[in-house]
Parts: sequence; C-alpha cells; structure tokens
Amino acid sequence: MVLITGATGLLGSYLARLLLNKGEQVRAIKRSTSDTSLLGAWAEKIEWVEADVLDIPALQDAMTGVTQLYHCAAVISHIASEADYMMKINVEGTANVMNVALSAGVKKVVHVSSIAAFGIAPEGKVTDENYSDPNINKCFWYYKSKHYSEREVWRAQAEGLPVVVVNPATILGAGHWNALPNSLFREVYHGLKFYNDSLNGFVDVRDVARCMYALMNSHIVNERFIVSAENLSFREVLWMMADALHVKRPGIKAGRFLLQIAWMMEAVKGLVTGTKPTITKESVAIAAVPFRYSNQKICEALPYQFYPVKKTIEDTAAAFLESERKGLKFGILPI
Repeated sequence: MVLITGATGLLGSYLARLLLNKGEQVRAIKRSTSDTSLLGAWAEKIEWVEADVLDIPALQDAMTGVTQLYHCAAVISHIASEADYMMKINVEGTANVMNVALSAGVKKVVHVSSIAAFGIAPEGKVTDENYSDPNINKCFWYYKSKHYSEREVWRAQAEGLPVVVVNPATILGAGHWNALPNSLFREVYHGLKFYNDSLNGFVDVRDVARCMYALMNSHIVNERFIVSAENLSFREVLWMMADALHVKRPGIKAGRFLLQIAWMMEAVKGLVTGTKPTITKESVAIAAVPFRYSNQKICEALPYQFYPVKKTIEDTAAAFLESERKGLKFGILPI
C-alpha cells in the first residue's frame, strides 16, 4: 500500500495519477473540505482517509499497512501573517508524519522538500546537494520552514527510517490558476507589464512526479536530490509564457524600486479587499536574488532527461487557454 500526503495539491495530484497508472494501490489523506478537482475521475480510484498532518491518531490509522510513503503536504506562503501556520504545518506536520511512519514500520519515504531548503548561496555559486546556508536562521520564512522540515526527516532517518529527499525547483504545470507559480500564466494573459532578470531553477511537475516514483522504486536511500530542469531568468520564463499564450510580452524591467512599490500597493489592496496579495515584501526580496542549481546528481543517479522548460510552458499555456474557453479555474496535463 502506498500513502500520499498532499495528494490534492499540484505535485501530489500528478504523483497520484502516475502511481495509479502504474497499477499501484493508492491511499491518501485529505481534509473534509479538500478540493479534489486536480485529480478528476482519478479521485474515485484512491482510498481516502480523512486526516491532516497535525492529527496524529488519524495519521496512525492512515499508515496502517503502508509500505511506501510520499510526503507532499506543505504550505507555500510569502505572507508574513501566515508564517506561524506555515511553520506548524511544514515542520511540526513533517515531524508527525515521520514519527508515525517510524512506528508503523513504513519501508521507505520520499519527502518533498524544496530548493528553498538550501537557503541563499554566495553570488555566482551553483547550489548542489552539499550546500547549506550558514545563515538559514535569518532567511525567508518559507526557506526556514523547508530547511527545518528536512531536519525532521534526517532525524527520523537517523532513528532507522529509510528516506529519500527531493528538492524541486520552481514547479511548472497546469493546476489551479490562482496559485503561484501558475497564476503567472493568468497574469501574463491579462497583460502583465513587468519582468525582472533574476535567475531561478524551473522544472515540470510531471518530471518531479516521475523522479519521485523512480527514486522510491530504486535501491537509493538516505540521499537528497535537486530536481531541476533549467536555470532561467524570470524574463525568459515570462516571455515564453507570453509567446505561448499569444499575448504581448511584459516589456518593463522592474528594478528594486518598482518591486517595492508593487508589494506596498498589493498590501494596501489586500487590506481594502480582504484578498491575499500576489506580491509581498518577502517575494520581492526573493526575486532580487539570483539562484542557480545543479541537477547533475539526479541525472546521474537515475539517469533522467527533463522536459525543456519551453515545452512545459507551451503545454501549460495550452491547458490555460482551454480552461479559459471552458470557464474553469484549473487545468490538468496528461501524466
């Protein structure tokens, strides 16, 4: 029996569909209010257990008879007021999942971390799996939450739990169009004017799911892997999105001053409308940092060939346009 946490999210839904396609018996946890739309008809093929990562008795029920565990559940936020909740879910929740997996005798765990867990590398450095930011305690809240959650995984590994950690780059692929980074397709489609030249790693959601499946079913244990296809600037990514959506490219380079104004305006808008800001002080600070990541280890371990980011963007843009035609708030790519 395979258990997935976070199966209703972007990555978890693609992973669940992949596992079902492979003939796996899949169990997943969800809240009573969880939206399963990203799974479509596949949701009916999953054995659901009502639980969350803070509910230890429910986790114990969910892990009965489980041999393989994919821990995908996490909160991604750059909103200061959500930091405490994010830390609770990402760190305490991961500790709970690992503790229950240990007591349940789970044979292997694949934990979804993030490139954020590495923190910020010195300028010009290409980050690999051996890097750790000595100043992680002063880093962005999301970065700290992923770093500390990984500590819980390695603590469980030291106590005897076989684990593999994947550190995906920025994940692209059709999903809910109001959630980052997919909301960028919506913003570009509706006339986004600004871009910046900061670098980051990008990867197709289908690649991450496939790498996770391959690692779970390999002899590899107690290792971590960066899962990233390419390092690109946000200008390149946004322009590829615009081209694939057949709209005008963002044409104004946003320096720090414009980005600062943008997050302050978003903050005021949020106060007035009660909506979450799409740009925050933290996301602006992150956008100013150039990040470069190495995928050498994962490519040698499996080996694996990633979708080109251009192809991922074209596929996702086509799904977005189809959603627009049908009036849907989400899209799904074939796995």
